[in-house]
Amino acid sequence: MRKCKLSKNIGFFSSVVMFLSLLLVFGSSMALAKSAKEIDIGVDVALEQFEQDVKGGKEFLKSAKGVLVFPSVIKAGFGIGGEFGEGALRIGGKTVEYYNTAAASIGFQIGAQSKRVLLVFMQSDALKNFRASSGWEAGVDGSVALIELGTGGSIDTTNIKDPIVGFVFGNKGLMYNLTLEGSKYSKIVK
Repeated sequence: MRKCKLSKNIGFFSSVVMFLSLLLVFGSSMALAKSAKEIDIGVDVALEQFEQDVKGGKEFLKSAKGVLVFPSVIKAGFGIGGEFGEGALRIGGKTVEYYNTAAASIGFQIGAQSKRVLLVFMQSDALKNFRASSGWEAGVDGSVALIELGTGGSIDTTNIKDPIVGFVFGNKGLMYNLTLEGSKYSKIVK
């Protein structure tokens, strides 16, 4: 009988922690939604860091048809996790639209982290399809090839043939073993 009561308490505690984790990610992000100006400032900082950290990054971005930048995607979880962030789509160096990204996950996970995400549209058709969608999901509506850097932290542009490539990085450089599969991107009005 004690075991059953203990199991119920642990289950209740786990449910409360999971709910609070999701509330932290989605609730605080929505409550603290950023203005267009704040998003644009964050995008400028993220692009500057990318260009500094990645050799050839600036030239690579010049060849893009469009770049979707999320300066801060917050991920938190305890068993069940979620992530949320706001960003901007830039074409020709100018912001044309604002987006948010959200994803949920289940599995062994605990804690929280912040990351920066760049989706680089290398082909006009891929950008057009993305912009025309009401809610675009990576891995379902289009695939995103995550790029790993070569020796010396440089981009080998001769091997990049994908229509959409993604980079995930943080305050300490590029992050590895991450995925964008299942992340949903939706247009927002700012």
